[in-house]
Order: sequence, then structure tokens, then C-alpha cells
Amino acid sequence: MHDHSHHSQEVTDKNLSVSILLNIGITVAQIVGGIVSGSLSLVSDALHNLSDVVSLALSFVAHRLAKKKATVHHTFGYKRAEILAAFINAATLIIVAVYLVYEAVLRFSSPVAIGSEIVIWLSALGIVFNGISTLLLKKDAAHSVNMKSAYLHLLTDTMASVAVLIGGLLMKYFGWFWIDSVITLAIAIYLIFMGWGLLRSTTKMLLLFTPENLDIEQIVQKVHAVTGENKLHHIHLWSLNDNQLHFEAHLDCRENITIAEFNRIVHEIEEVLHHEFHINHSTIQPEFAGQCSGDFIAQD
Repeated sequence: MHDHSHHSQEVTDKNLSVSILLNIGITVAQIVGGIVSGSLSLVSDALHNLSDVVSLALSFVAHRLAKKKATVHHTFGYKRAEILAAFINAATLIIVAVYLVYEAVLRFSSPVAIGSEIVIWLSALGIVFNGISTLLLKKDAAHSVNMKSAYLHLLTDTMASVAVLIGGLLMKYFGWFWIDSVITLAIAIYLIFMGWGLLRSTTKMLLLFTPENLDIEQIVQKVHAVTGENKLHHIHLWSLNDNQLHFEAHLDCRENITIAEFNRIVHEIEEVLHHEFHINHSTIQPEFAGQCSGDFIAQD
């Protein structure tokens, strides 16, 4: 089991490394080609590729950090590093998109002749390189918000390169140079659409919000079915990372029970939390003859 996990980490690191190198190559080529051809859409694709390089590098570092063990100075280790990297990646998507909207609007008022041959060849190269990178990270994206952020960067850039290629063909055969600004604007809107959802979800995780797929009232109802008159209050529920849900609460004990009896109750609570709600870490604090109000959430 340990060897499989280690192998999986090595595969992910290798895939990220290959994707970084591919994106560095296409970024340099598209920046030079965009300047030479005068294509804003090609430059916008290059800027997106540059953000890919940064995001992939962040994802690579965060992925390595997340595997580090906890210490006395870092009791959670670096398990939230991948969430932070995903948040930064989502933010860069939106920032790049806003800049592209600004440039596209300016270009609408004064369209220029563009070297369509360069646009066609370099956008085709972008499709191949980004397509390979996307396929490399597709499997990992289903299991990690960090890998998902990197995957989304690459997927959107592949689609952007397809749009730029179509624009290059239209400019070459029909002379529609205004299409360059239209494509740039479309890429920017798509980036905002893709980045916003990821930015929203990672922000909620960083702020320790209750996961959207869990209902505290339903959890309390299930737990109270096994604790009887002993009621939960002062509840906190949050995601430490993609794979770990943490739950803590006070349990108001109506009788002065033994430690052994309390441990039995806690074990039953943990079984409910784990099997019903996939919560894999819980801390229950006992209180005897406390002032347990009807509020589940502490108001202090």
C-alpha cells in the first residue's frame, strides 16, 4: 500500500514536470510569434500559458509540501498547501482574464493587420502541447483540488489555442482581423467562468466554512440518535484538505458517567460521523451539567 502511494506521487510529479517544460516552450514561442505577427489573441494565449507555468510550478511545490510529515512546529504538516496553491491559481486565471478584456476592448477601436500564418502554426503547436499536458493531469484532477486547478489551466488553454487557430484561419482566408479581438474576449470570459468556481470553493476551504455537501443539523440528528439525552453543541466542521474532514463539538452529559462510558459514546459518534458523512477526524469534549442551549454553533 505504501509503495503504491509512493509510486503515485512519483507519477504525479513526473507529469507535472513534463507539463511545466511543455508550457515554457509554447509560452516563449507564442510571445515571440505574437509580437512578430501583431496578434493580440496569440499574445493572450501566451499570457495564459505563462500563468500555466506559474500555476503548474505552484502545484508541483504544493504537492511535494503536502507529503511532508507533521512536526512540533507544523502540527498539520503542509496539508493545506495544495488548497493555497489552487486559490492562487484560480486568482491568476481571473486577473489574466480581466487584463485580456481590457486589451481586447482597446483593439476593437483600432484593429490591425495580423500575420495569420504565424498565428495558425503556433496555435496548432499550443493545441498539441497543452493537449498532452491536459491528458497527463486528467486522472489526478479527480482526486485533488490542487491538481484540478492545474488541469483547468491547461484545459482552458487548449480550448483557447483551438479558438486562436480558428481565428487565424478566418484572418488568412477572409481577412477578418477584427476576429482576433473577439476571440481574445471569448477566451477572457471563459477564463473568468472557469476560475470563479474554483476561487469560490478554495476560499471557503481556507476560511474553514462548513462543506456545502454537509448539513450540520442532519449530522446532529444522526448523532443524537445514539447519544440520547446527551446533546451536542459548540460544533465546528471544516475541510483540512481534499481528503480530510474535521469535526469538533462539546457533548453535554446529563449524568456523571465514567471515562470508559464516555469513550464508548465517543466511539459510537465517530462511527456515525465516519460511515454516514465520511468525517475522518473528530474531537468530542465532555461537559457535565453544563448550560447546553439549543444552538449548535457557538456564538462567542
